[in-house]
Amino acid sequence: MRCWLKIEEMALEELMQRLNAVSQCADEIMHQDIIPLYAADIQDQLKKQFAYLSGGRGGDGCPVITFPDYPAFSEIPEKEFQNVLTYLTSIPSLRDAGIGFILVIDRRQDKWTSVKASILRIAASFPGNLQLVLVLRPTGFFHRALSDIAFKFNREELKMKVPIIMLGSVSELQGYIDKTQLTEDLGGTLDYCHNRWLSRRTAIEGFAQKVKQTAQILQSFGTELAETELPNDVQSTSSLLATHTEKKDKMKEDIRLAVEQGDNILGSITQPLTENPEYKLNQDQLDNQTTVERLLAQLHETETAFDEFWIKHQQKLEQCLHLRNFEQNFREVKAALDIVSERLSSFTDVGNSCSHVEHILKDLANFEEKSRETVTKARMLASEGDAFIQSNHYAVDSIIPKCSELHHLCDAFTTETERRRNLLNKSLELHSILEKSMKWCDEGIYLLASQPVDKCQSQDGAESALQEIEKFLDTGAGNKIKELSKIYREYAHILSEDLKEHVQKVFQKQESMEEMFQKRQVSLKKLAAKQTRPVQPVAPRPEAFVKSSCTSPGLQSEYGSSSESTALRRVNYRRGKSEMTELHQSRGGSTMDDEENLAVLRQHVINELIETERAYVEELLCVLEGYAAEMDNPLMAHLISPELQNKKDILFGNMEEIYHFHNRIFLRELENYVEYPELVGRCFLDQMEDFQIYEKYCQNKPRSESLWRQFSDSVFFQECQRKLDHKLSLDSYLLKPVQRITKYQLLLKEMLKYSKNCEGAEDLQEALTSILGILKAVNDSMHQIAITGYDGNLNELGKLLMQGSFNVWTDHKKGHSKVKDLARFKPMQRHLFLHEKAVLFCKKREENGEGYEKAPSYSYKHSLNMAAVGITENVKGDAKKFEIWYNAREEVYIIQAPTPEVKATWVNEIRKVLTSQLQACREASQHRTLEQTQSLPLPASSCTSPSQNHIRNTKKMEEKKADLTSQESCGTTVAPKYPEKGKGWSKTSHSLDASEENDGWSSAEDPLNSSDAEEEGGGGGGEMKLTPGKYTVVTDYEKGVAEEFTVKSGDLVQLVHEGENGLWYVKNLSTGREGWIPANNLLMLIGNSKSAQSLSSSESGTASSTLSTSSSCSDSCNASSTSFSDIKG
Repeated sequence: MRCWLKIEEMALEELMQRLNAVSQCADEIMHQDIIPLYAADIQDQLKKQFAYLSGGRGGDGCPVITFPDYPAFSEIPEKEFQNVLTYLTSIPSLRDAGIGFILVIDRRQDKWTSVKASILRIAASFPGNLQLVLVLRPTGFFHRALSDIAFKFNREELKMKVPIIMLGSVSELQGYIDKTQLTEDLGGTLDYCHNRWLSRRTAIEGFAQKVKQTAQILQSFGTELAETELPNDVQSTSSLLATHTEKKDKMKEDIRLAVEQGDNILGSITQPLTENPEYKLNQDQLDNQTTVERLLAQLHETETAFDEFWIKHQQKLEQCLHLRNFEQNFREVKAALDIVSERLSSFTDVGNSCSHVEHILKDLANFEEKSRETVTKARMLASEGDAFIQSNHYAVDSIIPKCSELHHLCDAFTTETERRRNLLNKSLELHSILEKSMKWCDEGIYLLASQPVDKCQSQDGAESALQEIEKFLDTGAGNKIKELSKIYREYAHILSEDLKEHVQKVFQKQESMEEMFQKRQVSLKKLAAKQTRPVQPVAPRPEAFVKSSCTSPGLQSEYGSSSESTALRRVNYRRGKSEMTELHQSRGGSTMDDEENLAVLRQHVINELIETERAYVEELLCVLEGYAAEMDNPLMAHLISPELQNKKDILFGNMEEIYHFHNRIFLRELENYVEYPELVGRCFLDQMEDFQIYEKYCQNKPRSESLWRQFSDSVFFQECQRKLDHKLSLDSYLLKPVQRITKYQLLLKEMLKYSKNCEGAEDLQEALTSILGILKAVNDSMHQIAITGYDGNLNELGKLLMQGSFNVWTDHKKGHSKVKDLARFKPMQRHLFLHEKAVLFCKKREENGEGYEKAPSYSYKHSLNMAAVGITENVKGDAKKFEIWYNAREEVYIIQAPTPEVKATWVNEIRKVLTSQLQACREASQHRTLEQTQSLPLPASSCTSPSQNHIRNTKKMEEKKADLTSQESCGTTVAPKYPEKGKGWSKTSHSLDASEENDGWSSAEDPLNSSDAEEEGGGGGGEMKLTPGKYTVVTDYEKGVAEEFTVKSGDLVQLVHEGENGLWYVKNLSTGREGWIPANNLLMLIGNSKSAQSLSSSESGTASSTLSTSSSCSDSCNASSTSFSDIKG
C-alpha cells in the first residue's frame, strides 16, 4: 500500500513537471514570457493600421515594419502607439528581432512638418533594434524641396542610432528592399491583407492560450485525482471511477478540439501551397506555420503526459474497485461459511437407531450438497485474491490474510464434514450390531413364547423343543454382542451417555434372554431324559403356587432414579423370577410359567410402541425439514407458485408443535418405561393434556387437504420429494398425525390385555379411556367446525360434550293442533350438539367432495339454553326415545336414538349437565343466604369412616360407573327464577305433586325432577330423610364401590354413619360385609318402617318412589321443593 502511494506521488510529480514545461514553452513560443501582450487585447488599435508587419524581409532577413500614410498619425494616443509598436516588434523570432528592424515610413502624401513629427515620434517610441529607416518623402514640389532643405538643416535634430534615408520614389525604395518583400502599395508584389493578418494572428494566439490552459487544467485535474481519498465500499468506488472517467473523457474531448483548432490554423496557413504547389510562403507565413506546429507538438505532449498519468490512476481505481468487491464478497462468503459451519456443528447427534443414523447421514449429504456452492464460492474468491497478489495489487497486505482465512475455513469445513460422516458411519455400524442383537433377542423370546407347553411334556416334544433352542443359539454367533468391553473400546469416540446406556440395556437384554434359554434348556433336558416309570401328572394345589403379582418397581415421580435402585430392582426381579422358576420346577416339573409369556408379549408391545414412536418422530422431522423449511428457502422460491406462498401454516397446521412434543417429551418419557412396560399407562396420563394439540391439527386437516389438492402437481413438491427420495407424496405424510393418535388406543388395548393382573392395569385402563376421550373430542370438534348458519360464537356455549344424529318429533303447546298431530307422525332428521350451556339442533347436509371435503356440513336450525331445559328419560312405547322439554314443557322435543345404549349415554350426560347447573345454583343461593344472615361458614362434614383414602377410592370407583348419575345429597335447595326462553331461567310455579309439567330432569326446576310423563300415576309420598338404623333391602344391588360388597332383596342392612360426598357407610347384617353406598342408591334399596316406605317396582320393573322436602328461605328466594322420581340404581 505504501509502495503504491509512493508510485502515485511520483506519477503526479512527473505530470506536473511535464505540464509546467508545456505552459512555459507555449509562452516562449508566443514570446509571452517577454511581452505578455495579445492581438485580441489591442485589436481595435491594430485595425487602425498606422503601422503593420507585412512579413517582408530585408537583405539580411531583417523584419520590415511599414508605417503607411495615415493622416491622423499625430492624433494617435501615445499608449496605443506604444502598444502597437511593442506588439509588432514581439512577433518576429528573437533571432530576427535581434538583427534589427527596417522601418519604411510612407509620407508621400504628407507635409514635411508631419514627416518630421512622425520620425521624431517613431524614434522616441520604437522598442526594438533598428537597422535602417527608409522615408518616402512628400511628392509635392514645394514640400519635396522643403524636405530636402529642412532635412539638411535638421539632420542633427533627426539624428538617430541608425541612418535615415530620404527616398523620393518607390523605385529608390526597391533599391534597399527587394520588390518581392514590399507590399503592392509600395510597388512590390508581396501579398498582404491586414484583416487577414489580424484574424490569423488572433487565431494563433488563441490557440497558444488554449494549449496553455489545457496544460493548466490537466494539472489541476491530475492533482484532484491524486488527492481523492479512495472510498471503502463498492458502490462509492464504482461511482468515483465513473465520475473520474467521465471527467477524463471530457478533458480528452477538449484536447481533441484544441488539436482540431491548431490543425485548422495550420491548414489556413498552408492553404496557398495546397492550391498552388509553386507558391512560396513568405517568412511571416513560415514563422506562423512553425509557431502552430510547435504549439501542436506541445499539445500532443500534454495529452501524452495526461494519458500516462490516467492509466496509472485508472489502474488504481480499478484495483480499488476489485478490492472493495473482494472485501464485500469476502464478508458475504465468510458469513455463509460461518452459517454452514455452525449448522455443521449441530450434527452432534450420532442417532438412536439405524434408521435415525441413516436419516442423519442423508441430512448431512443434503447439507453438504447445499453447502458445496458456498464452499466453491469461497475457494473461487480465494483464487481471485491470489490472482490480485500475483498482479502486484496495491493492497496486497490486506488481501493475503483474507485469502489465508478462506483457505483455512474451506479446509476446516471439508475436514469436519468428513469427520462427522465417519462418526455417523461408525454409529451406523454400532446400531446395526445393536439392532441385530435386539432382533435376535426378540426372535429368541418369541421362540420361547411359541413353544407349546403340552407338547413339551412328552420326551419327543421336549427333545424337539430342545433342538429348536440349540439351532437358534447357533445363529447367535453373527448376531449377538460377544464382548461389551470391546464395543466400548472400538466405539469410545461416539459413545455418549445415552448411547452407552442403550448398549448396556441391549447387552443386558441379551444376557437375560440367554439366561431364559439356559433355564428352558435345563427344564427341557429333564423332560427329554428317559423316564424309569410312568408319571401321572398331578396339578398342584392352588395354594401351593406363589401368585405372580406381575408388578415391577414403581417409577419415581421424576425419571431420575439412581443406578443403585435400578440395579436393586433388577436383582429383586431376577431373584423373584429365579425363585418362582425353582418353585415351579419343584411343584410341577417342567410346567412353564404363563406369566413369562405375558411378560414377553408386554415387552413386544412396548418395543413396538417405542420403535414406531421413533419412526413417527423421524417422519415428522423429515416433512418439516424437507418440505416446510424448503418453502422458506430463497433458492426454492422460484418453484413455488404465488398462490401457494405464505400458506405453510395452512398446509402443515401445527405439525411443528406436535413434533416438538413427541421429540422432546413423549419419546423420552416412553423410553424410561422400556423395562417396565406394564406401567406405561402412567406415561400417557402424565402427558394427556399435551395430546390436545391433535385437535387443532385435525380441525385444520380439511383446509390442508383442500390446499394440497390444488397444488399437488406443483414442481416444488415434486422437487422436495425427489430430494427426500420418498416414494409417497406429501399428503401421505400429512396423514401421519391422524393415524398416530388412533394407533395409541390399539397399543394400549393390547398392553392392557397382557397386564390385567399387573400393578399398572388401572393406569392403563384410565389412559385408554382418556385416549378414546381425546379421539371422541377430536371427532366431535370435526363435526362442530362443520356447523353453518350460527350467528354467535360456538366457544361461548362451553365444551362440546356429545353429538349425534336423531329422529326428532316436536310437540309445542303454542303450535297449531294440526301441526302438532302431523309432527307426531313425521320425524325430522336432526343432528344434535350438546354443549355445557346449550343444545343445538342442526340439519345434516349431503356429503360431497373428496377426502375431508366429503365430511358433512350441518345447517343450524335452533338451540335450547340448558338453563331452562328438562328431560324425561322414558317415552311410552319405545325404549330408544326420550324427551327434551323447554320452559315447563312449553316446547317438547321427542328424541329417538339409534340404539338404547346411545339414548342412555345422552340421558346420563344431560343429567350431569343439569345436576352441575343445579349444584352451582345451590351454592350461589347458600352463599347469598350466608351473606344475608351474616353467619359463620358451616363446618365441614365430619367423616367417621375408618379411612379417608377409602372414601376417596370409593368416590373414584363410583365416578367410573357409566350407568350411575351424578349423586346429590338430600337437602333443601332454592330454585332460581326462570328467565325468558333462550336467556336463562323461566318462571314456573311448583307443587309437591308430580305432574306432566314438571315430571322430568331440569336444573331450572326442583332438583332431579325425573319421571315418565306417560306413566306417572300420582303425587309423592310423605317426607323422608336417611338416618342411621336398620333397614330391609327391597331390590338387588351389585354396583357398590368394592366388587365384593353386594346386597340382595330381603337382606337386613345397617346404616352406620354418613360420610362426605353423599356416601353412607353400610353394613350388610346378613353377610357381615361392609362398604360405602351413595345416598341416592340407598333411597331405592331400602324401606324403613320408621322413616321411609318400601319402594315398589313399576310396570317396567324400575324401582321408583317420590320423596319431597320443603323449607323456607330468605325473602330473596322463592319457596322450593325437592322431588326424586325414577332414580335408577
